[in-house]
Amino acid sequence: MLRFLTAGESHGRGLVVVVEGVPAGLALTAMAVNQDLGRRMQGHGRGARMKIEQDQIEWLAGVRAGETIGSPVAMLIPNRDWANWEEIMAPEGRPGESRRRALSRPRPGHADLVGALKYDRQDARDILERASARETAARVAAGALARCLLREFGVDVGSHVVSLGGITVWPPADGAFPDYDTLPRPLNAASDQSPVRTLDHRRDPEIIARIDQAKADGDTLGGECEVVVRGLPVGLGSHVHWDRKLDARLAGALMSIPAVKAVEIGLGFEAARRPGSLVHDPIVADAMPGSPAAPPAVRGGYRRQGNNAGGLEGGMTTGEALVLRCGMKPIATLMSPLATVDLRTGTAARAQSERSDVTAVPAMGVIAEALAALVLADAMLEKFGGDSLGELRRNYDAYVAALGERWRLMGQPPGSTP
Repeated sequence: MLRFLTAGESHGRGLVVVVEGVPAGLALTAMAVNQDLGRRMQGHGRGARMKIEQDQIEWLAGVRAGETIGSPVAMLIPNRDWANWEEIMAPEGRPGESRRRALSRPRPGHADLVGALKYDRQDARDILERASARETAARVAAGALARCLLREFGVDVGSHVVSLGGITVWPPADGAFPDYDTLPRPLNAASDQSPVRTLDHRRDPEIIARIDQAKADGDTLGGECEVVVRGLPVGLGSHVHWDRKLDARLAGALMSIPAVKAVEIGLGFEAARRPGSLVHDPIVADAMPGSPAAPPAVRGGYRRQGNNAGGLEGGMTTGEALVLRCGMKPIATLMSPLATVDLRTGTAARAQSERSDVTAVPAMGVIAEALAALVLADAMLEKFGGDSLGELRRNYDAYVAALGERWRLMGQPPGSTP
């Protein structure tokens, strides 16, 4: 099992993440983790905090001489802004000193009010500091480890923005579900070139203008991103229990991202609007696994004509591209605040404003990649097992070989090469 825990507040000393279950012998560098942390901080519409922080990890445990050693991996991401908040966020109280920067006017759409009521706090800063999306930096660091593990087996995890501020740039206007095998590899090499992480860079100026106008209006914008994973073997996940279905695990992880309110797989909601004949993907024989004509992804000798299912059937991977889509609502902190109630007096007020972004949709894609990688790496370990990378690879190779042997025992399938 691959699992992780994070700790830390937005303006605390730093963020800590502990990842348990990473097999021994996986090559890791701080640069590989820091690269993804840097990608999370990019994107037009980010706020002043991104100019303060320079997110980089410090190894605390679990890595020696550039390799994992089988014990839990622990990382620290220091908050540079801690220098400006040390007295406000100090763990130890001072006699007779009242709290500074207390938040008593909760923001609609944020965890402020519900958290204050649930945890019986008078100062909603006790809630917002942990509910802040700053915590996702720790998840991206954990996801970078999972991504390194998946790369060992030829799995590529990437994302791109499909809409922002009501401007849709993907899929193409003809409405056809795209062939994800034809997208650039690696996908992020193309999307990261855009300041808003789109694949259609011609639309970027229009989106940037929409973001700039929202900033001038004191408003915020939401949007959608799409995660595409290629190279997964057939059979990750399971159909036998609800909590082992891979689509449920992926959807739960993506829904945990702050401000994400919707997740789709493949056609998603569009599948509910079509007849079955226009939804389900016909199955055809593929080249025999191991033959020169076999595709890179391990599909077990079969493939789908189309991928409306988004790479998942019955809670398991099909070997086709895994396609996940997340919808993020606009950020709750507005520079033109909405109406609220002051927790101290019970009177009507305007919500407090905190330093924030106009939009974090480009960053959401990077976070979604990380969480998808964590779920998929866990599914790989669940399927193939192994305390070391070598053992995991042997088990994986044996599974791939068995897929090929299955075809040889059945006889040569139609369309395969001798």
